[in-house]
Amino acid sequence: MAEKEHMNLVVIGHVDHGKSTTVGRLLLETGAIEPHIIAKYKKEAEEKGKGSFYFAWVMDGLKEERERGVTIDVAHKKFFTDKYYFTVIDAPGHRDFVKNMITGTSQADAAIITCSAIEGPQAQTKEHVFLATTLGVKQIIVAINKMDAIKYDEAKYKEVVAAMTKIMAMVGIKAENVPFVPISAYEGDNFKTPSANMPWYKGKTLVQALDMLTIPAKPTDKPLRVPVQDVYTITGIGTVPVGRVETGVLKPNAKVSFQPSNVVGEVKSIEMHHEILPQALPGDNVGFNVRGVAKNDIKRGDVAGPVDNPPTVAKTFTAQIVVLNHPSVITVGYTPVFHCHTAQVACRFVELVKTIDPKTGQAKENNPQFLKTGDIAVVKVEPSKPMVVETSKEFPQLGRFAIRDMGQTVAAGMCTEVEKR
Repeated sequence: MAEKEHMNLVVIGHVDHGKSTTVGRLLLETGAIEPHIIAKYKKEAEEKGKGSFYFAWVMDGLKEERERGVTIDVAHKKFFTDKYYFTVIDAPGHRDFVKNMITGTSQADAAIITCSAIEGPQAQTKEHVFLATTLGVKQIIVAINKMDAIKYDEAKYKEVVAAMTKIMAMVGIKAENVPFVPISAYEGDNFKTPSANMPWYKGKTLVQALDMLTIPAKPTDKPLRVPVQDVYTITGIGTVPVGRVETGVLKPNAKVSFQPSNVVGEVKSIEMHHEILPQALPGDNVGFNVRGVAKNDIKRGDVAGPVDNPPTVAKTFTAQIVVLNHPSVITVGYTPVFHCHTAQVACRFVELVKTIDPKTGQAKENNPQFLKTGDIAVVKVEPSKPMVVETSKEFPQLGRFAIRDMGQTVAAGMCTEVEKR
């Protein structure tokens, strides 16, 4: 059998809208969880009088076993549909998810956004839609969960679809490109087979919607960019940076420039999972041995690229940001930490260019005095030390960032223009 193509899927949604139950049900319906594990948890849940919650129980049980260091296959959250092989990127905390998505440790190819049929979209649901798009997730499926709790009412489902459609329109997502699937994660409605409880629904089941997704093209035709995650010195081999190839192709004998450290080395060999590779492509997490570079010459946050097209080091850059969560206001002079690819650099806001009306995409106010939670704005920032950042148009993976301060993600954004050093 030919190997199925792989996709990274993230399941996001408001904390009470059944995100983990949805993942659990998907794993169960696609045969990724052993039936005996399910039976064991179901029995435990029933004994404790929590029969209907056995799914949540399965999820918690797996989480506990994982924390005890027992690895179950499900811990890795992999499942297969007829067409694809999916890895579910865990997004436990909303904030971790944002940070991981932006720093590229988990680039999702598609997202399932869960939304409760009981409450409809909440503020956090809106935030997730904004984030998913700001972070470059191009394909979205909306799962309207808890249909069992509203007695599979079509009118209520349509209401939630309308509310979600409105939110998506704000960020330019056309609802006709998005499947809205009414599901019950507890009961299993519309996961694999069409639900008898909703004869009025003529669309795809969740698994069918997943099979309608398309694999994003690997940007091999772009110049090479490899953000460095770690640098090792291996006895007898030398300096080995480790990182994920974001764009281009990494090949042995290539001369690469590490920026902003401004060091050039020659690639001797490339390995992934202890195997030597003839080349590395976008998405590959590799270690590569470089000649002519000492361990202390380069560091995490550097980016490797071709000598004739090195990564861009910014003197200043302009970005579009979404203020997610700021306890007060952002003004000129504010200097939080920007997490961009593997770099973490304090950047100073030097100009608040304008705020944007999300409904129209037009300027709302030019040179506002301050920005607050919920604002979408164009700003100009100055890194406190040399940092690589590219425009998200050219290199999406190196143009997206999270802005963190006081232990939380205060904003997310993408770079639109770079003034080179």
